[in-house]
Amino acid sequence: MRKSGDVILSGLLGCFVGVTYFLIEVAWKTARGHPQGISWTMLVLALLLGIILERMGAELPWRCPIWAQAILCGLAITAAEFCAGCIVNLCLGWGVWDYSHLPGNVLGQVCPQFAALWCIVSGPVIVGLDWMRYAVRGGERPRYYWI
Repeated sequence: MRKSGDVILSGLLGCFVGVTYFLIEVAWKTARGHPQGISWTMLVLALLLGIILERMGAELPWRCPIWAQAILCGLAITAAEFCAGCIVNLCLGWGVWDYSHLPGNVLGQVCPQFAALWCIVSGPVIVGLDWMRYAVRGGERPRYYWI
C-alpha cells in the first residue's frame, strides 16, 4: 500500500507544480497583453514538467549536490520543452511559443536564457517538494549538500 500512496503523492505534487507554473504563465501572458498565446498544450506540458521535476528530486540521492540536482532537472525540463515544441510548433504548426528572436535558440523551441532559468528555479522547487513530501509521508528528513 505504501508504494501506491507514494505514486499518488508524487502525482499530486507534480500536478501542484504544473498547475502553479501554468497559472504563472497565464498571468504573465495576460499582463503582457497576449492572452491569445495561452494554449491547453502549455498546461499538459506544465503537468509533465512538474512530474519530471518531482520525480527527479525524489529519486536523486541526497549526496547529489543541490546545484547538480537543479542543473539536471533544468536540462531535463529543457529537453521535454524542446520535444513538445517540435511537435506542437514545428510539426503541427500551432505556434504556441517561439524563441527564434532570442540568441542561441535551437529551432526557436528552446534557448539558453530559459534553460538557465529552469536550472535556477528547479533548486528551490526541489527543496519545497522534498519538504512537502516529508510533511505528508514522513521518513528520512531532507538534507542537502553543496559539494
